[in-house]
Amino acid sequence: MSKKNKKQQIKQKPAPTITQSSLSFSLSKWFKKVVTTQPFALIITVVFIGVALFLLGGGIYTITTEGILTSWYSGSKFYFLYPGSLSDQFVSETIITLMLYVIGFTGFLTVYQSTKNANKPRQAYILMAVGISLILLSYIFLESAIDIKQTGIT
Repeated sequence: MSKKNKKQQIKQKPAPTITQSSLSFSLSKWFKKVVTTQPFALIITVVFIGVALFLLGGGIYTITTEGILTSWYSGSKFYFLYPGSLSDQFVSETIITLMLYVIGFTGFLTVYQSTKNANKPRQAYILMAVGISLILLSYIFLESAIDIKQTGIT
């Protein structure tokens, strides 16, 4: 046989056919591999927490309300919180609230991590103190924002 005939024979081999059963088996094998990996679980957790914080921060209100302002400039002052009304908000207020919720959630995660360091009391104490201070910081700023909204203090 010449080289040309060998190349033609190699080229003439039929491609393997993909049946429905082999495709479903390969997809199920891929899905099982993706779901059981640790980074995938971490990514899903972070996405769910992000969505929950977005909903708690007022993201739906910001998206669905038409004509909403990012902030308000009056004279020589910027208003980032909508004064005098708890039912209205600016886009900046949504962002501020979301950031404060993230700070509080980070504080709770830090407190949780401190419980894992029982054999290192100094590190556990520092993590606990940092976590509690983040939680308190978030709570105090959120309460003051609500007070500003209710009373209309500028």
